[in-house]
Amino acid sequence: MNISIIAAISENFVIGKNNSIPWHIPLDLIWFKKHTINKSIIMGRLTWDSIKSELPMRQNIILTRKNIKNYKNVNFVNSIQKAMQLTINKREIMVIGGSQLYFQMLPLASTLYLTKIQINVQGDSYFPKYKHMKWNKVFEEKHKINKNNNYNFKFQILHRIKK
Repeated sequence: MNISIIAAISENFVIGKNNSIPWHIPLDLIWFKKHTINKSIIMGRLTWDSIKSELPMRQNIILTRKNIKNYKNVNFVNSIQKAMQLTINKREIMVIGGSQLYFQMLPLASTLYLTKIQINVQGDSYFPKYKHMKWNKVFEEKHKINKNNNYNFKFQILHRIKK
């Protein structure tokens, strides 16, 4: 089972502010959908609250301390172990946030799908530092500011280098 993390991060590792994303990049939404569709996705409750509904064509698993009933294609669990047991697609599990879950899951992740936005922003939610871990960049695609996006950014896929 491969655990992958997908995140959009600023140069200063901000991923959010006031439970929302501090930028809007339409291409990033396409990237996110492409890499999460038909997979099990695990998210924290605050990320779930910010999305406000299930992400279609994915198994939605929400990690929470609250006692919330499951419905449709959404399962609420109180531990990472239970989340892993529930996953339908055992080939690749996608962790989609938020900050606490990224910090917990990064040591277990074998792949990072990153959107790196070339800005420094203020925020209250951060992605963990990961560069001290050994990663191999297997994909990079750069995008410049244009009429569709207000930021320079790049997509990267990193695979963990096994010891």
